[in-house]
Amino acid sequence: MTISTMGRRGQMTIPRAIRRLLNLEEGDRIAFIQRENEVILQPLKKTLLNLRGSIPTTEAQDFAAIRAQVLQQHAQKVAEGEA
Repeated sequence: MTISTMGRRGQMTIPRAIRRLLNLEEGDRIAFIQRENEVILQPLKKTLLNLRGSIPTTEAQDFAAIRAQVLQQHAQKVAEGEA
């Protein structure tokens, strides 16, 4: 078990061993997923923008709308315990 202390503004340092295990780097985003009485840290390494250009299209795409839809679907899966 690894322990970290929360500061007065709610910040804490993720221990080096955990950062290495999750391959976290400065600027990475992390989702905090609550399941009953525990919280899971989920690194958010890939975004929809990483896939841009991987599928040919004939017209312009609204990435903001697509991203919002994907985030909503992912949040639903997380809430249902499927992700």
